[in-house]
Amino acid sequence: MVITKQNIDLIFTLSFLFFFHLHCSITSAQAPGPAPAPAPMPPGPPDVTKILGKASQFNIFIRLLKSTRVSNRLLGELNNTDDGKTIFAPTDKAFSSLKSGELHSLNDEQRVALVLYHVVPTYVPLSQFVIISNPMRTEAGESGDGEFPLNVTTAGKTVTLMTGLTKSNVAGTISADGQLAIYRVDQVLQPLKIFARNSSAPAPAPTPGKSLMGGDVGEKSEALSIGMHNLALLVLCVTTFLLSS
Repeated sequence: MVITKQNIDLIFTLSFLFFFHLHCSITSAQAPGPAPAPAPMPPGPPDVTKILGKASQFNIFIRLLKSTRVSNRLLGELNNTDDGKTIFAPTDKAFSSLKSGELHSLNDEQRVALVLYHVVPTYVPLSQFVIISNPMRTEAGESGDGEFPLNVTTAGKTVTLMTGLTKSNVAGTISADGQLAIYRVDQVLQPLKIFARNSSAPAPAPTPGKSLMGGDVGEKSEALSIGMHNLALLVLCVTTFLLSS
């Protein structure tokens, strides 16, 4: 076979095209592709105060959660446990039914215990209260007599919480996501250990010398004695005058 110049040109052209195509394929294979999208961050634990803030009418309970730092404790526990939490949230109206000054009379330790008394250390769906063992355990402490007992009764769809001092109904569900359940209650749950002690405190004894009407018994007695003395002198003077005349 005679190789002509045309054949050589054709072979050269085909070879050039082959190697160009091969180079492009290798370069394309080596070129980095688009960076994969970052994996979505796992959702954090539910924030009790934010949930209550959106629900409104829980301003006093939110302030207690924050001032006692129980809100931070709940965030940490919800982030590190699979048991979940159940919270009974009293409304602002529920707090207004407390005796005047009663909440402010509590010390810091008692306030923490009061808030934790409204927290159950497990997730309890509304339908499961019917099988709860009494007394129900809360995060406030021991549930024995005189401590922090909380008993539950159910009648149909009505769930009632009894502390030994107060009785409160679960008035609705604010949130229930399988990890955190928050229920609205119409009364502040008053534990025996805190409020029974406060209510049994003896009334202050009246100040010596003070009558129930606020007068001074000593002063009144002294005035009465002076009056009687003056009356006796007057009678004596009148009698002397009559006898002498």
